Amino acid sequence: MTEPVLALLGPTASGKSALAERLAETFDGELISVDSALVYRGLSIGAAKPDYPHHLVHIREPDDPYTAADFASDAKQCIDEIRGRGRRPILVGGSMLYFRALIQGLDEIPAIDPAIRADIEAEATRSGWPALHQQLTEIDPETAGRLHPNHSQRICRALEVYRGTGTPLGEWQQGNPTPESEDYECIALCPEDRAALHARIASRLDAMFAEGLVAEVTRLFEQEGLHTDLPAIRAVGYRQVWSYLEGEIDLATCREKVLAATRQLAKRQLTWLRGWPDLTWIWTNETGQLVRRFDSTADAPDSIDHGLSAPSGGIWFGRLQWLMRNF
Repeated sequence: MTEPVLALLGPTASGKSALAERLAETFDGELISVDSALVYRGLSIGAAKPDYPHHLVHIREPDDPYTAADFASDAKQCIDEIRGRGRRPILVGGSMLYFRALIQGLDEIPAIDPAIRADIEAEATRSGWPALHQQLTEIDPETAGRLHPNHSQRICRALEVYRGTGTPLGEWQQGNPTPESEDYECIALCPEDRAALHARIASRLDAMFAEGLVAEVTRLFEQEGLHTDLPAIRAVGYRQVWSYLEGEIDLATCREKVLAATRQLAKRQLTWLRGWPDLTWIWTNETGQLVRRFDSTADAPDSIDHGLSAPSGGIWFGRLQWLMRNF
């Protein structure tokens, strides 16, 4: 019987990479990065590029946008190749849309007239993204509830889908086609509390600046053809340093904006996870239990610590709900 693909999800700075490396070494696995910034060459420090080998890292130039559909196709190919080598595929990252594209499938939304997006962006310039978020709340409350009022890219996408098709994005997503058959064991790495996660985020951010984040973004800034409309440059950390390089903000303000954006990203990731079906929740101070859970020497199902699983309403789900309320 083929073992399931391990999928390790979690908010930024929660320790996913370190745990994934342990799992790969323990179970003769190969890691597949699920990160929408790490796919781009030149994004290393700000994207927390791991030292341990990962597939799907630095596979595109930053001026060549990479989509969730691209990821799903590439990841399936990686999974097949890893299995062909007799090893275990392990997905790790925090790009929840990529995970959903691979595991749950993508909706079949028709092409939207680019003029609709242009109109939305012009309206946002006049009124601000929070005003457009309020519009979205009225037509698609399910999608709006998952988005921060300043999450411009997602708000724009949801509005253009509704204006272009007359159907809310949430309804399109409910009709997702079933992806190719594959068994996934999905694990969510959840921080102990807000303060602990925020401390790790701040510490990692300081390390990024010390390691040369500004110099890294400067190299991109000086590269012909790159601009802030590209997904690579919109990545957290990169767009804020880009604003600093354009003289819009000073360096201290830049750091604070990166910190705030990273915290918002972590909260959005946790919101995605809260609605994800069939997850095994792992508190970040209990990651050793995860390795034991999948230990191939376990001689019976009863040896698995089923206390790690979190049905809706259980203790793990309750702890996540508490974290979300206090984030």
